[in-house]
Amino acid sequence: MTEIAGAPPREGGETKMSLETERLLLREWEDDDLDPLSKINDDPRVVRYVAQLPSREAVQKWILTQKEHFSQHGYGLWALERLGVEGLIGFCGIVQVPYHAHFTPAVEIAWRLAPSAWGHGFATEAASAAMSFGFKHLGLKEIVANAAIENSESRRVMERLGMTHDPRDDFDHPLKAADDPLRHQVLYRMKGQDWINNIRFNFNLGAS
Repeated sequence: MTEIAGAPPREGGETKMSLETERLLLREWEDDDLDPLSKINDDPRVVRYVAQLPSREAVQKWILTQKEHFSQHGYGLWALERLGVEGLIGFCGIVQVPYHAHFTPAVEIAWRLAPSAWGHGFATEAASAAMSFGFKHLGLKEIVANAAIENSESRRVMERLGMTHDPRDDFDHPLKAADDPLRHQVLYRMKGQDWINNIRFNFNLGAS
């Protein structure tokens, strides 16, 4: 069973956590993120292998859920920007898996980027920072990731991160319908000690 650790809950949500990499800012969500995130969510290229939120109102509710996760746990899915360049390019971070499966309870890493941000290594860079935060700052023992079998792009990111895949871990996603072609998912894992022993990435931790 995976041990889940978290930063102390924040009273009133006053302190906001952010990460900076060489090229990216991972920050908490703002009201102005609704329009650009809705645009990303509506792009068929982005949601080819993942669930699309059905409406602008659903996107707004999703952002609220992320804010609540940060308030409760001290980590979550960060809004993602390029340093020095205004504008949301996606999100990346770590969250508690919200469903029951053979590998839960667990913390998963996830990302989603606008097509204009593809091909620059941003997903790997952001995910590396989030992974380092989870292991070095929160003391997590393991982080997992999952993707549809056909989602080769996300699987390549997981492999570049050094995550491992055992086909015996693959599973049917309990939140997807039985006839959903994306229901069968691959699972990748990273142990905290393995990450720390082979650390290749640093980040700057900020609070506001």
